[in-house]
Amino acid sequence: MRVEFLGTGTSNGVPFINCDCEVCASADLKDKRLRCSAMVKVAGKNILIDCGPDFRQQALRGKISKIDALLLTHEHFDHVGGIDDLRAFGKVRIYAESRVAGAIRQMFAYCFAKFKYPGIPDISLCEIDEQTFCADGVEIVPIRAYHHLLPLLGYRIGDFAYITDIKTIDSENKAKLQGLDVLVLGMLRYKEHLSHLSFDEAMALVDELKPKRTYFTHLSHDFGLHETEQAKLPENVFVAYDGLVIDC
Repeated sequence: MRVEFLGTGTSNGVPFINCDCEVCASADLKDKRLRCSAMVKVAGKNILIDCGPDFRQQALRGKISKIDALLLTHEHFDHVGGIDDLRAFGKVRIYAESRVAGAIRQMFAYCFAKFKYPGIPDISLCEIDEQTFCADGVEIVPIRAYHHLLPLLGYRIGDFAYITDIKTIDSENKAKLQGLDVLVLGMLRYKEHLSHLSFDEAMALVDELKPKRTYFTHLSHDFGLHETEQAKLPENVFVAYDGLVIDC
């Protein structure tokens, strides 16, 4: 399995608009973060996790030529705003729980109209719940977590798991995250936040789950410079960055 981090930034991206902090002013490309998304290549399939408003730029940079399935974590715009750009990939199946699927039908109503305008994305919605399912032959285990009060889904594929925008997770779903080789985990910044894990909260979860490797994503400019913060971390915990490719 190979995973490419297409975007590792929070909803504002990094740099923030109209900000001149040292992170936003940094010339280091690892401090430039598009909205959060990842491509998982497994068993000959390309499985996209989330499709935010920077997807066009991410697809061009990553030379993405096919998408076999799209897994949505939740309906916030920074995770779904690029769906219109799926038009370049032919028919794409989108897997999402019913609430999220309903939001997609509203946001992209023209894709589901009886009489469709030429050139629109050819997408179909597959509603899922917390039960294991197959996406184009690949087994996916949904992981329930909460973005403050909003339920969302992370996903486990083999010994890889991806959970972003998380604030809380119960013991039943933590049990689904045992024995991981790689955990990709949303972590916003050092300061506590209402709906995202802080650094200390994320590290506590990592210590509990004990994956072999952890990669933090969905990062704010408040977290600090990539090079500086990476140097502080344990040897098996990493700050992900846009364009990073890992093997699992």
